[in-house]
Amino acid sequence: MKDSPVNELLKTVIQVDSTNNTPMYIQMAQQIINAIQRGYLSTGTALPGTRTFKTIFNIHRNTAVAVYDELASQGWVEMIPNKGTFVLDPKPHKKKIKALSNSIVDAFHYPQRSGFPFEHSFHLSSTNEYSEAKFVLNDGQPDLRLHPIHEFSKWYSTSMKRKSIITKWNPSVKQKHTLFENQLCNFLNASRGFYVQPQNVMNTRSTEMSLYIISQLLLRKNDIVLVGQLSNYKANMIFQEAGATIIPIPVDENGMNIEFIEKHFTKGKIRCVYISTNRDYPSTQTLTAERRIQLLALANAFQFAIIEDDFDYDFQFDGSPMLPMASADANGMVIYLGKLGQSLFPSFQTGFVVAPENVITEAKNYLQMLDQQGDLIQEQLISELIYEGEIHRLLKKNSVTYKRRRDVICEGLKKHFKDAIQFKKPSGGLAIWIHFVPSISLLQLAEEATKLDLFLPKTILYQDKNTCAIRFGFGHLNEEEIEIVVEKLKISYDLIVKNNNP
Repeated sequence: MKDSPVNELLKTVIQVDSTNNTPMYIQMAQQIINAIQRGYLSTGTALPGTRTFKTIFNIHRNTAVAVYDELASQGWVEMIPNKGTFVLDPKPHKKKIKALSNSIVDAFHYPQRSGFPFEHSFHLSSTNEYSEAKFVLNDGQPDLRLHPIHEFSKWYSTSMKRKSIITKWNPSVKQKHTLFENQLCNFLNASRGFYVQPQNVMNTRSTEMSLYIISQLLLRKNDIVLVGQLSNYKANMIFQEAGATIIPIPVDENGMNIEFIEKHFTKGKIRCVYISTNRDYPSTQTLTAERRIQLLALANAFQFAIIEDDFDYDFQFDGSPMLPMASADANGMVIYLGKLGQSLFPSFQTGFVVAPENVITEAKNYLQMLDQQGDLIQEQLISELIYEGEIHRLLKKNSVTYKRRRDVICEGLKKHFKDAIQFKKPSGGLAIWIHFVPSISLLQLAEEATKLDLFLPKTILYQDKNTCAIRFGFGHLNEEEIEIVVEKLKISYDLIVKNNNP
């Protein structure tokens, strides 16, 4: 005897996975719900009785009853005594199952494309690249192996046990400023020459989140943003997504050319200038004191904002780092971005913004939409690390390690490449700007390096008619790894030169 269309359909859409930890009756109920949602079982369709259902799937009748009970409890079927079980309708209707244009097996696949239009953003295309190579270069990230795991577990446990944490999760009285905001101000005032109060500071999940919020405050469609000649690709993505027009400004050994800005622009034409004063990204050039003064004066005269991204201020090896422009800003022209806790795992690092109070007040309104909850455990932990002086000790300890690594890579580059490259030993930071003389194909270099188990992502390669350089991040490599990577890079370079000059 041939089964009814409903029974045939149920056999097709219900597939029980015995390896799944989910109970069988739940699996079956979920798949019937899926069939109802997709229109395979229309409103009013009569489902087979529990005895028939148990026979179809060779299960215990109690399991069949449990399936229908589950469907009824969720409101997908109506169970009418002495009449039967019907899909989403208390009154049974004699309806035939109609053949659908799409295949029943589609019930087991999630749609690959939306059925509605939406805005595609070219600017937000991912720049991430992946490789199984043993050695991978980046643009200058810290070494997570230096994270103090044992001490950190103790600090974290202590923070979790604070009774005040519960109160902070469910505050009944509005606090003017949090402990973390006060400690962050203390840290910035002590390390960067600021005189800021908590109302001048906002903390975020990352520097990128800080910049995104600031771009939402500052920028409208077609506003002009000036950046360094090669510039930070992540920052550019954020500015472009806000609708801004990015114009690159020449960078030389003294940093961004401020005279070029004064010569080619007029008051009211520039919305903001994005700059990394201590070490330009990617070239690592430091903006001189003279040009800092020029830029502050020009911002005041032309009425544009300066976004000062001081992403690696903490990594200074020779002498003291130059204080931020924001510390000498008397006219409220600078928005200062930074990152705290780079000696910790990324999930415990925090970005921050320093700006005039009215800017911070508005920025916090945006932050509340994006991240109202925040991370109170993280804030409690970092507050205590600042108060106890652990942050300073970690920075000092890791700086000694990174300085030694910088020296090792500089020696290795001189030894292996000699006059084939030009670079300047940086006073700080976790990357070196290496210029190849004469120029070679950096894409070919990356291909040859991959064959030697060394991955060079495209985001660290800079090549045009005037530039053939790599931003070589060394912070994540220990001394032995640095020597291996430099040797592999030189072998790859030699192969490129040999192939191009047979």
